[in-house]
Amino acid sequence: QVQLVESGGGLVQAGGSLRLSCAASGRTFSSIALGWFRQAPGKEREFVAAIRRSRGNTYYADSVKGRFTISRDNAKNMMYLQMSSLKPEDTAVYYCAAALVFTVIPSEYEFWGQGTQVTVSS
Repeated sequence: QVQLVESGGGLVQAGGSLRLSCAASGRTFSSIALGWFRQAPGKEREFVAAIRRSRGNTYYADSVKGRFTISRDNAKNMMYLQMSSLKPEDTAVYYCAAALVFTVIPSEYEFWGQGTQVTVSS
């Protein structure tokens, strides 16, 4: 079992930056991949970024590549999403998740946090 809790969301102006955190507990060593997803009102949940927990390999959605950076600190059981050059289109509830395989498919992630709201004003 893995428990995940997101924090760091808020209101930011377009072009600004925000750092999201995800605290993990439980059997964190069993997770192969850690990921960030987001969901705007009336939209499907979409992939944002993923990182291999052990080796640190990363993968990003084209919409955030070059602007967002995913990272993790295994010793602290923490995962982060550094967001820069934010756009109004980035407004959504952001979720962290853990999976037993390296994947970008939401249904293949086993454990989820409750989400944190990110709002980007224009």
